[in-house]
Amino acid sequence: MKQEVNTRYNDADLEEFKQLILEKIEHATTQLHLIESAFRNDSDNGTDDTSPTFKAFDEGSHVMSKEANSQLAIRQEKFIRDLKNALIRIENKTYGVCRVTKKLINKERLKLVPHATLSIEAKNMQ
Repeated sequence: MKQEVNTRYNDADLEEFKQLILEKIEHATTQLHLIESAFRNDSDNGTDDTSPTFKAFDEGSHVMSKEANSQLAIRQEKFIRDLKNALIRIENKTYGVCRVTKKLINKERLKLVPHATLSIEAKNMQ
């Protein structure tokens, strides 16, 4: 019987990626809440500004314009949505397969960009 070669990641690999993605979603959600919190405080400058959660922002960046905050929030929401879509691909066992070449995406790339749907090869073709 011919064995399938590199058509998908095995269940152990998929579970490892799932844990990585869940951690990233948790972190990204926390960041989104910080951005939204900063956005709300831009207008009233109340004492909430001194909350310890704001220490997560780099020095000087807590005086962002509403537009910058809005753009950050939109990007963060898209990132979370892309990560959740990656979880669906894990459940479908299609995770890590390039949507152009149909080959497996390199593990190191997926660790850095866990929501990737293109291999470096396909990305370079764009």
